[in-house]
Amino acid sequence: MTTSNRTVMITGAGGNLGRAVADAFAAQGANLVLLDLDRATLEQIYGANHPQRLLVPANLLDKNELGAAVKAAEERFTRIDVLCNVAGGFRMGSAVHETSDQDWDFLLNLNARSVLNTAHAVVPLMLKAGGGKIVNVAANSAQRGLAQMSAYCASKDVVIRLTESMAAELRDNNINVNCVMPSIIDTPENRAAMPDADASRWVAPDALAEVIVFLASDAARAVHGAALPVVGRS
Repeated sequence: MTTSNRTVMITGAGGNLGRAVADAFAAQGANLVLLDLDRATLEQIYGANHPQRLLVPANLLDKNELGAAVKAAEERFTRIDVLCNVAGGFRMGSAVHETSDQDWDFLLNLNARSVLNTAHAVVPLMLKAGGGKIVNVAANSAQRGLAQMSAYCASKDVVIRLTESMAAELRDNNINVNCVMPSIIDTPENRAAMPDADASRWVAPDALAEVIVFLASDAARAVHGAALPVVGRS
């Protein structure tokens, strides 16, 4: 399952899951291209740039910034073998009939348009290289609509549908596209927001990272368009 000597781009690398994914790939000797909004946050977590690590601040909703990030990765490492779309977010909302344009746009942009934009930027490079792996992060709750979560559920369902479409389009080009559907991830922020919940039933970031690494490995070379539930003990 090794990804040694491969170049892995991770969006949302400054978050809890992004850090776990970066650590998991680093342990296998991968080159890392780590994207987040703020360079200071990236440097605080990962230190300075390193021969096997490139820190790139970029807004995933800005195609120019994202294009520059991909160009920097190509100049440093020649290619991008694996794209992990980890960036995303959650926000409880209102009832559907009360959902604001602001909440709808925020979640659809953060969770879905970010995936669309990285596809525009990275897939042509993978096609030129003759293959690659893409792993997106959807959500277990995307399988159904939940009260006060319509925008979030819809945005993560879009991630699943994009995954399936990309897989159908790209499998003959030696590019695997799959996604994971985690339940609640065990983070300090979620523990603070839900202090009475049983966090032992949640998904540990490093456990979810291991599944992402598997989907990016040659062991998953026959897997295309999967939406894999990762729900811990629940």
